[in-house]
Amino acid sequence: MIHVETAQHIRTVTIDRPEKANSLTRDMLATIAEAAETAPAAGVKVFVLTGRGKVFSAGADLDEARAGLATDPVWERLSGAIAALPCLTIAALNGTLAGGAMGMVLACDLRLGVPGAKFFYPVMKLGFLPQPSDPGRMARLIGPARAKMILMGGQKIEAEEARAWGLIDRIVPPEALAETVTALCADTLGATPAHAGAIKAMIG
Repeated sequence: MIHVETAQHIRTVTIDRPEKANSLTRDMLATIAEAAETAPAAGVKVFVLTGRGKVFSAGADLDEARAGLATDPVWERLSGAIAALPCLTIAALNGTLAGGAMGMVLACDLRLGVPGAKFFYPVMKLGFLPQPSDPGRMARLIGPARAKMILMGGQKIEAEEARAWGLIDRIVPPEALAETVTALCADTLGATPAHAGAIKAMIG
């Protein structure tokens, strides 16, 4: 359900559970976290998250969420591992992004979305708290009031508005996602890991 492919210094992690809207189990989250944690030692210069189907991820698998996944530390392990990567990290969102799946995306450097995608995090309605680092990362991207609109107001944000807010950086047709990622990777792939990491560290 999670495919990890490393080629030419690019590690691509694909969520492949479209029949369940790419909802995430604990094992799936741990696999993605491990892919991020092992990326530097594998010489990865670009780390890409994407999905199969029309939804990037609906968040936690509901059965596992009710059994404790909603508060499992694996979410923070995952987003922390991505945030700590010294390489370029890109979320190539093939569709709607919901719930706890937003954490790993917020931790990326760049976010691409497709037309028609929606972005929402219904923790208030479901009675859960967001993962601890997610509200801060979201507020740094879009501001505290807009973060409250999503987390407390339960708003579903359309792709155009998400781009205007800064939640995503570009809207790209689904058939152009891979090409756009390739273009964004070019300079980083041509640099040494130390050079790319130094520039990323300067940006903060």
